[in-house]
Amino acid sequence: MSNGTRSATFPFPARLKTELRLDPALLGIVGALLLGGFVVLASASISISDNATGNPFFYLQRQSVAAVIGLAGGTACLFVPMQLWRNVGPLMLLAGAALLVIVLIPGVGYEVNGARRWVRAGIINVQVSEPARLCFLIYLAGYLVRRSKAVRETFTGFLWPMLVFTLASALLLREPDFGAAIVLMATALTMLFVAGARIRDFAVFFGAAVFAMAALAITSPYRLKRLTGFLDPWSDPYDSGFQLTQSLIAIGRGEWFGVGLGDSVQKLFYLPEAHNDFIFAVFAEEFGLLGSLVLIALFLAFLWRIFRLGTRAHDAERFFEAYLAIGLATWLGLQAFINVGVNMGLLPTKGLTLPLISYGRSSLIITMVCIGLLLRIHHELAVDAKPVNRKRGRGGK
Repeated sequence: MSNGTRSATFPFPARLKTELRLDPALLGIVGALLLGGFVVLASASISISDNATGNPFFYLQRQSVAAVIGLAGGTACLFVPMQLWRNVGPLMLLAGAALLVIVLIPGVGYEVNGARRWVRAGIINVQVSEPARLCFLIYLAGYLVRRSKAVRETFTGFLWPMLVFTLASALLLREPDFGAAIVLMATALTMLFVAGARIRDFAVFFGAAVFAMAALAITSPYRLKRLTGFLDPWSDPYDSGFQLTQSLIAIGRGEWFGVGLGDSVQKLFYLPEAHNDFIFAVFAEEFGLLGSLVLIALFLAFLWRIFRLGTRAHDAERFFEAYLAIGLATWLGLQAFINVGVNMGLLPTKGLTLPLISYGRSSLIITMVCIGLLLRIHHELAVDAKPVNRKRGRGGK
């Protein structure tokens, strides 16, 4: 394969007459994060699970089922040509919008802790922001290919996707899911920037977005308190600052090498959402600064591999694949950055999971589907770059 990248090969069904070429480095990183996530989740959730259900591995078992579903979904994506995803972009837009509307319908959307973010689908409750986000990114990648000239040269080419994503963000805020709205909008802006949108178009939109966010914060004292509470959590350690102070205590207890796997104290009903939003704090307590740096390095390697895949796709003039890979990398990277930042008190509290690590079945399933799409992009690039052996005919022709 070109660019010095090796691929693991696996046979497709015979009728496809080709081999499935996977990226072993990406697979290895994902495997390490996923398996390590199961270990950390088992440790972080054992007390909560036992107290709530009498089964110390309740959350681990549910996460394992989600991993199996995600593996099936990601594997299915390996056999779907990227051209098909590009062609169904408008349908994906409709599907994503429908999900965000359906969840707001009373009796359909499932409410937890005052937020209506889930709909029941069989054995699991699906957090609709996860599949909806993927639908919107697939649509945007196709739009950037179809309207590439308009995006680069006109404000209307930039404005249309921004209107779509602004509407989607407004629906997310109705749930409310402020974190998902931020990630979705930031990812869309990154994809537009990579596609060559003009800087002045970004300036106009940023100005409007900053004004709108400031207005939302000022008109909602509750939201303003949540946005600014992280600046001094110790001023109210038993109310608005409780989660963050407990997280900082956990991280501080870890010191250099941690207290050891399973020996976290903060997960014993001190740290809320220890198995979910604040699982990084438990990890830092048990594995210390050294373990935290290793985990962050794995995420950086994961993102570097995806961004490199997007660059290769762009060099091969497969722009849909390039934009989609960049979008997925931005999404997963930003989500991981926000989760770690929240745990460390660098950002306001947001309900975002740490990809492949935190408990969150919808997040895990969609993340593995995204990885399946990335592996499919790698496969198609590898097949295109593979030399073609032509047999000589008679007379050396």
